[in-house]
Amino acid sequence: MTIKDNYLKLADGNQMPQEGFGLYKVTGQETMNNAIKSAYEDGYRLFDTAQLYGNEAQVGTAFKQLQLPREELFVTTKVAEENQGYDKAIASVKESLAKLQLDYVDLLLVHWPIERSFFETWRAFEDMKKAGLTKSIGVSNFEMIHLQYLATKAHEMPVVDQVELHPLLTQKPLLKFNQDHQIITQAWSPLGRGAVLGQDVLKAIATAHGKSPAQVILRWHLQCGVSFIPKSIHEARIAQNADIYDFSLSDDEMQRIDALNNYQRTGREPELVYEYDKQY
Repeated sequence: MTIKDNYLKLADGNQMPQEGFGLYKVTGQETMNNAIKSAYEDGYRLFDTAQLYGNEAQVGTAFKQLQLPREELFVTTKVAEENQGYDKAIASVKESLAKLQLDYVDLLLVHWPIERSFFETWRAFEDMKKAGLTKSIGVSNFEMIHLQYLATKAHEMPVVDQVELHPLLTQKPLLKFNQDHQIITQAWSPLGRGAVLGQDVLKAIATAHGKSPAQVILRWHLQCGVSFIPKSIHEARIAQNADIYDFSLSDDEMQRIDALNNYQRTGREPELVYEYDKQY
């Protein structure tokens, strides 16, 4: 198995690469082109952007200038909070597609759960999938309460839940919930924005395998069965993050990494959905 042929099957029947390439804070056309070129050459096929990142147009231009075959790409974007609501979500996704120079994205995510327009946004997602603007629909930063709330009105549940996930925030209860409901968990900030890399446990395991602590963490994600989207603009690190398919972690090593969990977030806390609104 390599990064190029490692796919997860989604609940809607589509397939998604397990390891992808995050584009958060990647800016500047030359930087974008170089990062995507390096990632593609190293086998990455999933490219993750968002309206909030402000770089969709640069991503689309990079795809076009690099002449990457559309059928080989799995492209994700996310609808920002200010664009939630039925009509606004649809209009914003059409704008995103124009910037990306694509007819559709492979995965469309609600970026953050907010009470305002919670159900209308998801209804728009369901309709955009029917219209062919996206192949699959999912959510980002949704906890169990958000998914349970969504299930009260959704005709189709998310196939992906993208959340902060790394050895300091293992999210085991959410992982179990998502597995039980055929939702793939995808890790953003899979390396904990560097906060995890200095852990002695990871250094020791890395030394034992002749790998870096970052590679050990990404292998841990791989063996946990989650999807993960590391990001870097450095060619060597992009290659290193893809080079995790020639070793495996023992059950004991997996448990030692799990034990690092201390519920430490490097990003913001997801909002709670307020008491069920009686108008729905």
